[in-house]
Amino acid sequence: MPETNLIERYQGFRTRRFLRNESRYQTWLPAWRSRGRRRILVVALALTFVFMIAVGIVCHFDMVVGPLLWLPACLFFLPLWTILQIVSSRQGDAPRAVLDEWEIQQRNSARSIGLTVTQSLTFVPAAYLIFVGAVGVGSESVPYAGGLLVLTTLIIGGCTPAMILGWTQPDPEPDDIAP
Repeated sequence: MPETNLIERYQGFRTRRFLRNESRYQTWLPAWRSRGRRRILVVALALTFVFMIAVGIVCHFDMVVGPLLWLPACLFFLPLWTILQIVSSRQGDAPRAVLDEWEIQQRNSARSIGLTVTQSLTFVPAAYLIFVGAVGVGSESVPYAGGLLVLTTLIIGGCTPAMILGWTQPDPEPDDIAP
């Protein structure tokens, strides 16, 4: 059946792009595709997020050192996130057409939890910004610190589905790992 509307065409494009990328990356990092190694990546990402939150708090008090700490946080985050996405086959954001019913159910459950995490965590820095703005306490660093905290909570929420799936998925079958 031909794709008839914009959404169907976009989903077809996403599916083709996903399959193309999956065939490109399926042989990368075979030793890291086990559950144990994926869990190491998830814990490392969680620790990076704690560091990012700490940087946001430091920025509230010290705008000289705080922003300099954001670079190492990003330098840890980006490769860890990329590796987790590769070794978990991007199941957290895979198009529906490439997943079976069980995988769709797992992905949707992880996405639902990710949305809840995003909403819950982002409330805290939003309340911080509202409170500090209403009371008038704080310095010029408040918007920067609040922005980093909001950005960090959004990143955490966006990464949560892949982290959940990376943590819970069983080891791949030996036949699924390309040599």
